[in-house]
Formats: sequence, C-alpha cells, structure tokens
Amino acid sequence: MSDSAPARPTAPVLDIWCDLQCPDCRTALDDLRALRARYGDRLEVRLRHFPLEKNKHAFAAAQAAEEAWAQGRGWPYVEALLGRVEELGRKGEPFLVELARELELDAEEFDTALIDGRHILFVDADQAEGKAIGVTGTPTYVIGGERLDGGKSQEGLRERIEEIADRLPAVQRQG
Repeated sequence: MSDSAPARPTAPVLDIWCDLQCPDCRTALDDLRALRARYGDRLEVRLRHFPLEKNKHAFAAAQAAEEAWAQGRGWPYVEALLGRVEELGRKGEPFLVELARELELDAEEFDTALIDGRHILFVDADQAEGKAIGVTGTPTYVIGGERLDGGKSQEGLRERIEEIADRLPAVQRQG
C-alpha cells in the first residue's frame, strides 16, 4: 500500500442478468440507457449473461457480445442486438456476424470467435453465478446486495434501482 494520494472509491455496481434474445430485456434497454446517462461513472453498469434455454440463439448472442467487448464496442453491440431480437430469432447466428459488420466491427473475428468458442467459459461463469444467487429469469438486477426481478414487469424498476443507488455511499460521495 502506498502513502500517496488516497484511493478513489470504486463505483457501486449494478449487474443486469440478461438474455440477449429476450423481449423483456429489450424493454429494459430504455431503463439501462437512462441509468447510464444519470449516473455516468458513479455507477458501474455491468451486463451479465444469463441465456435462457427457450431462446435458442441466446448463448451464441452472449458469446458475440463478449467479442464486441473484446473489440471495444460492447454496449453499442448489445443495444443494437437487443433492439432486433426478432431478427435474431429469424436469422439465427449469421445475424450476429451481420450485425458486427453493420457496426464496423471485425466480422471475420466474430465468426471465428463463435466457431472456436473463446468466450464460452466467460458466459458459462456468468450463468453459473446467476444461478448461485437465485436468478431464474431475465432481466434480473442486482445492486447494493438487493436482487430485483424484471422478468415479470419493468414497472417501477428503474425508480427502485435509483432509490438503492442513491443510498450507496460511493454514489453519494461522487455525486
């Protein structure tokens, strides 16, 4: 430990357990944008993967999202993908590469990543952690030790997340 400047407090974390083929997660997108805009770097918003078995392209979509993060464009890719869940359902995995190309990402690398499975362990780890804390559907939010289930209704969830975030000391100090 250094005697220099005190460490800047780390931002509290909002984990969003998400299935990237889930219509409810698409509905949550506006809330996510609003939260990221309101808190900026005072709240770390992390997408966590929880692909559901009923959505046959969700696991591949989670891997593709990880490749987008590896290429430095995670949120733009996730937002574009969630905005087009029906298209993913119709076109399947080729759509994941097509979307990468549209966003001017390295589409060949996306294709290779989906074939070689380089992101599978990361997606599996997220899913296992989600199950361990009781996530059963998406979207599910975890902030300040509280789990909020958005799979049934998004109604009032953003306000509840804001209430919890505003109580967290690091958000108050930096705000």
